[in-house]
Amino acid sequence: MNEKAAVTALAALAQDARLRVFRALVGAGPAGMTPSALSAMLDIPGSTLSFHLKELVHADLVSVEREGRNLHYRPALVRMNELLAYLTDHCCMDQSCSPRSGKRRTTC
Repeated sequence: MNEKAAVTALAALAQDARLRVFRALVGAGPAGMTPSALSAMLDIPGSTLSFHLKELVHADLVSVEREGRNLHYRPALVRMNELLAYLTDHCCMDQSCSPRSGKRRTTC
């Protein structure tokens, strides 16, 4: 993942409703969810949910497929893992990130 893609993904997640939607989809796993199920679960009106889903799709964090008359949204788990890998790529400057016994670390 490059910096521009990471910024786009993080910007999409930097809104409370979108973060809730994404977490719900991650929780559903590869099976994903329909907008009506997401709306009921998160208590987000359909038109608002549609806007947020569009932003997550644009950031490549969510995919959408038409199944008959319904849309089905699924988390892009590979993309999510790429973002996590990008964020932790240089974690702790190649040193162990585990806390040292008796000392509290303020970073990583």
